[in-house]
Amino acid sequence: MTELTPLRHIPHTNVFRKGDVFVLFGELFGRGYVNGLIDEARAAGMTIVGITVGRRDETGALRALDAAELAEAEEKLGGHIINVPMMAGFDMDAPEGEQNPTEMLAKITLKSWQEDKLDWDKIEACRAAGVARFTRSAAIVMQEIDKLVPQGANVFFAHTMAGGIPKIKAFLAIANRIYKGRGERFMSSRALLESDLGKLILMNFDEVTANTLNYLIDASAAIRERVTQAGGEVRYTAYGYHGTEILIDGKYQWQTYTNYTQGYAKMRLESVAQSAWNRGIWATVFNCPEIRTNSSDIFVGVELSLFPLLKALKKEGGGAWADQQWQICQDLLGDETSLESLLDTIERYNNDSTSAEFRDFQAWPMDNTPALADVMIGTSEAITALHKDKKALITDHLSALVLEGAGPLMFYGASERIAPVLWLNHDIIARQLNELHQPA
Repeated sequence: MTELTPLRHIPHTNVFRKGDVFVLFGELFGRGYVNGLIDEARAAGMTIVGITVGRRDETGALRALDAAELAEAEEKLGGHIINVPMMAGFDMDAPEGEQNPTEMLAKITLKSWQEDKLDWDKIEACRAAGVARFTRSAAIVMQEIDKLVPQGANVFFAHTMAGGIPKIKAFLAIANRIYKGRGERFMSSRALLESDLGKLILMNFDEVTANTLNYLIDASAAIRERVTQAGGEVRYTAYGYHGTEILIDGKYQWQTYTNYTQGYAKMRLESVAQSAWNRGIWATVFNCPEIRTNSSDIFVGVELSLFPLLKALKKEGGGAWADQQWQICQDLLGDETSLESLLDTIERYNNDSTSAEFRDFQAWPMDNTPALADVMIGTSEAITALHKDKKALITDHLSALVLEGAGPLMFYGASERIAPVLWLNHDIIARQLNELHQPA
């Protein structure tokens, strides 16, 4: 378990400049945390280079992007993409002529999944095949990136790979019960972790979310050596989640979303960065606050931690701009609802005895319970109902603010070489936002 190491100061160190290279190790699909990093890299004049996870053809085989897909991806990134498929994980990999894990899981149903068993020797062979494929591709990609790094340039590698749930029909129904279910529809997250399906998912999470950072560090060794021998700097960043300090009872307290199944892989990601750091390789995992994204929306209640950011903006010296954010959020609520009353509801939620039981840093990630599902999902649904438009939520606006604040903290924090694992809590996010929006 990593010691809680919050970032408490706003970093301003910058070793990156025009002509340096920013490498996005993960494909950019939508708006997310990495956009803030890309914005900072572009502002510094860096050359933007990306990769692709590739696409699957009608047989399930992995392929490179076609010309139209490549053009669209490069336009979205605003840079050059190395068109070699870098799909992480092993759920679609297998030795020649053997079934892959997704095919092995095809017959699992909502009724049978807790008893269905997997052949772990075959699973391990698939994992080995997936790792071999990925590392071969990583070596090719790094050879191409090496050609794009001028002599004397610095390099920033931003790792963004995460996920790893096999695409099987039954899992959506299972996930809906574990992450959204309450009452008769509640399902235990522990039941998932103890099943063969859950054990496979945890293995694939490790490969996608954590081990790929190790593969990146190893594959880029020649680039790193060339750059550092010339007196240059190389940095690696990755996106973690390990709970967040938010304002509860007027002081910053660590809390978390439960159940966060990827938590085990995120802790493994932290250990990869720590191991690199011990070898003099400057890799930092930034544990970022909860936000709403396309991928997080399956987790009902994860967004509740966002609301206290409004109070943090004022506590951390916010002025007219902070007041404006409050007004923007108020305007999203129905006419009969005040923002203050909504924040009171959040305060009661965070002080609920059931919620408080899960603020145990050492026990993270904890299993869900029927009582927590009732209070968390119930609060989430009640607050969503207070909005004028269910498609224009306060948490969308607050998520965008967190992204805006996290970008410079990560970019300059990586330059400063502070620690292998850092928490970006609401205090530093609010201070960064207030600094960015100070009147000229």
